[in-house]
Amino acid sequence: MYLLGIDYGTGGCKVTVIDETGKFIADASTEFTTYHEHPGWSEQEPSDWMASLCASLKKLVEKGVDLREVAALSLDGSTHNAVLLDEAMRPVRRTIMWTDQRATAECAALKAGWGEKIFSRCYQMPAPTWTLPQMMWLKANEPEVLGRVAKVLFVKDYVRFQLTGVANTDFIEAEGTLFFDMKRMAWDEELVELSGLKLSSMPDIIKPTDVVGGVTDEAAALTGLKVGTPVICGSSDSAVEDYGAGAVEPGDLIIKLATAGNVNSMTAAAHPHPKTLTYSHIVPGMWYSVSATNAAALCQRWWRDNFYAEFAASGAGAWDVINREAESSPVGSNGVFFHPYLQGERCPYWDSNLRASFTGVSISSTRGDFSRALMEGVAFSLRDCYRTLEEMKLPVKRIFLIGGGAKSRLWSEIVANVFNCKVAVPSPADASFGACLLAGTGIGVFADVKDAVTKCLKIDREIAPDPKDAARYDHLFTCYRKIHDALAAVYSQRKEF
Repeated sequence: MYLLGIDYGTGGCKVTVIDETGKFIADASTEFTTYHEHPGWSEQEPSDWMASLCASLKKLVEKGVDLREVAALSLDGSTHNAVLLDEAMRPVRRTIMWTDQRATAECAALKAGWGEKIFSRCYQMPAPTWTLPQMMWLKANEPEVLGRVAKVLFVKDYVRFQLTGVANTDFIEAEGTLFFDMKRMAWDEELVELSGLKLSSMPDIIKPTDVVGGVTDEAAALTGLKVGTPVICGSSDSAVEDYGAGAVEPGDLIIKLATAGNVNSMTAAAHPHPKTLTYSHIVPGMWYSVSATNAAALCQRWWRDNFYAEFAASGAGAWDVINREAESSPVGSNGVFFHPYLQGERCPYWDSNLRASFTGVSISSTRGDFSRALMEGVAFSLRDCYRTLEEMKLPVKRIFLIGGGAKSRLWSEIVANVFNCKVAVPSPADASFGACLLAGTGIGVFADVKDAVTKCLKIDREIAPDPKDAARYDHLFTCYRKIHDALAAVYSQRKEF
C-alpha cells in the first residue's frame, strides 16, 4: 500500500510515495514556467499544473512505482494564489502568484484606510503577496476579468478539483487571502467585497485531513491513478512542510531553504505581529508565526540559469559545480556580499522596492566568491527574518533545517554558523512527504496527524556550528545589515532610474 503526496511549490510539482510505515519509495519532480512579463509581475498558467503532475507521475512509473497501489493521496501548494474560474470552471486568466509585487498602491491604500481592521480580523498586514491587494489591482485594471469569476480556488485546490470534480479549500489556505476572519474561521464578507470578488464565489471550507472525493474516470485516464482513489484535502505548502518536518510541538523552529525562505516558530496560541505572518498549524489548536524572505533557493536557481548555463544540460551537475566552486571561497567570500532581494522583500522590511545586489566586488573576485556569497546572503536574510521572532520572545527548543537548499552540505553548515545554533536535518521532510502523512491520516492509516509524524519521520543528520566561523559570521551579519540600510534609501528612489 502506497501513500502519495503532491506538492506544488512556486517553481514545480514534486510527488513522493511512501508506504504505511513511512518508508520512502520514490519521488519525482517537474518544473513549470513562471511568467514575468513586466518588472515585479509573477504569473503562472493553471494548465501547466496538471501537466506537471502527469509528467511527475510518469517519472514515478518509470522508477517502478505501480500507481494502482496508491491507497490515498493529498496535495499542498504555495498559498495566496487565487485561481479565478468562470461558470464552466475554466480559468479566466493566468494566476497572479504570491511573489508578484504589482499591488503596491493597493497595499498603501489598504494600510491607510483598512490596516487596523484587517490586522484585527486577519492577523496580517497588507502586502503585495496577499490575495486581497492582488484582486484589488485586477478590479482597477482588469474589471472585466473579475466580472467573469464564478468560483475562486487556489493552486492545489484547482488540481484537486481536476482530480475529483469537487471544489473546496481548507481553512489554512483561506487564511492566506487577507479576507478570511481568523476568529470566526469564515470568509469576511466585507473584505471579500472590497477585493472585488463575490462571497458566493468563495469555496466551502474543510479540514486538511478531510476526504474530498475519489479520482474520477477522466482523471484516472489522464494520470494513471486508480479510479476512486481517495483524495484528501491537504493544505498550504508551508503548513504541510513544517508538519512533515516534525515541527509539531510549541517551541519547534523551522528554517526553510526552498524557493522562498522561511523562519517559522511553532506556538500553542496565535501571536499576530505586524511584521510576521500568522497561520493555523496542521496539529489542531496549534499556530505558527512566519518570518519570510521572498527569495532563497530561487536565487541559486537564477544564478544557475544565468551564470552556469554551460552545466544546465547536465541537470544536477550544475549544482555540484556551484557547490564545489563555493567551497573554494573562504568564510566571508573574500569580501563579496549578496542581498537576495530579487523580488523585493518581505520580513523584516516589507519593502517591494528593494533589489538584489552583489557588493564588495574586487578585481580578484572569483565565480566561487559570488556562489558562496549568494549562499551566505540568503542565510543572512533568514537571520534577518529571525530578529523579529526574537523580539517577540517566542521560545525555541528545537531547530529543523528543511528545503532543497538543505541538501547542500556547505549551505547547511553556513546556516548553522550564521544562526550559531545546532540544526537537525530531517528526512524526507519536505511538503510532499507531509502530504503523504495527511493522505494516510485521512484514510485512517495513522491515528492522527501527530501519530503519523511519530511513526514516519527520521532525522538525517545534525549540524553543530563552528565557534570560530560563527563569530566571523556574527560580525559579517552586522555588515550585511549596514549595506541593506545604505542601499534601501537608494532603492526607494528606484522609479527615478
